[in-house]
Amino acid sequence: MPRMTRQVLIVGGGIGGLAAALGARAAGFEARVLEQAQGFSEVGAGIQLGPNTTAILREWALLDGAAGELFVRPERLAVRDALSGEELGALRLGRNFEERYGAPYVTVHRADLQRSLLLRVRADGTPLDTVTRVLAARQDASGVAVKTSAGSEVAGDALVGADGLWSRVREYVLPADEAPRPTGHIAYRGLLRLAAAPAALRESVVTAWLGPALHVVAYPVRGGTWLNVVCVVEGKVPLDARGWDHEGLAAEVDAALAGACTPLRDVAAAVPEWRMWALHDRAPVHGASAMAAGRIALLGDAAHPMLPYLAQGAGMALEDARELQCVLASVTEGVTDLPAALQRYALNRWERCARVQRRSRRNGTIFHATGALRWGRDTAMRLLGERLLDLPWLYGGR
Repeated sequence: MPRMTRQVLIVGGGIGGLAAALGARAAGFEARVLEQAQGFSEVGAGIQLGPNTTAILREWALLDGAAGELFVRPERLAVRDALSGEELGALRLGRNFEERYGAPYVTVHRADLQRSLLLRVRADGTPLDTVTRVLAARQDASGVAVKTSAGSEVAGDALVGADGLWSRVREYVLPADEAPRPTGHIAYRGLLRLAAAPAALRESVVTAWLGPALHVVAYPVRGGTWLNVVCVVEGKVPLDARGWDHEGLAAEVDAALAGACTPLRDVAAAVPEWRMWALHDRAPVHGASAMAAGRIALLGDAAHPMLPYLAQGAGMALEDARELQCVLASVTEGVTDLPAALQRYALNRWERCARVQRRSRRNGTIFHATGALRWGRDTAMRLLGERLLDLPWLYGGR
């Protein structure tokens, strides 16, 4: 196959794929993004980004000034009992958190973060191919090539699969891998104008309500003008399990929250429209070989899908992209070759990603606890709230 000059092919134009393109360009490589959709749009609603991630955005000049106008810097995280409404524990964020970790904790709409990345990638002159589905990939000692749905073949020096949970590129790193498994958890998400939200939620606060077999999280996005609400319940998986954007019925949310406290039911009632998706999972990453093989590497959910119980899905993808930038820079500096660099990327990332995956799974059990586990969780939160909620191992390093 023809050899390209320092070009990375990136499959997937979401947050992870665009961040990978930005990182590749910063390392001195050319990048080309192949996206199967008609445009670069991000499904979902809000995301939370800890200082481990916002430090990267600041380095890329995407956090402060005009680029960061749509980020919200909440003052605190409050954890409440979904049934009684009692505050169980809290974590101070805001200035306190930023001074401790050197970067802020923020909330943002997924589409706003993706748009910021997209503008930067376009400004770099990176080719962005839409309606381009990758059907097959191959590699040899000189490079990689992918066959697309248009019948063309695109060649480069390396291939990065940033194509999400149902990644097609993943099979070229893990050919015998099993499909993602349904967790039995259903996420309903909605947005409402902050002015229409209950008065208690108009402050700059992340609020999490924990209840038996469910939890709800709400926080401001879009510069503080909208409230993002996500309700996760244990329920029946929809027939189209792969879909990320099913219509969500308000009646289903109301039924799930029938025993919840009035303030929580008021929040749900104020959401004008719900969307729904079934949460799927894979086993935590088992080693570097699960993230890179030769000239092909996986990034974000394609490598290590994250359940949303630690709010680190986007964060781990951005950390991956920053690490990819570092190893690609070693190639441009003549320190190593590309396959060795991608192996170094995988070695530097897999253990941290696996730890976050395991912790996310564990949090899902704790959030939805019943019986003695719920009693123990609430007691520990009342006694040690901030110590339990602050995670220096996560927020303080990559």
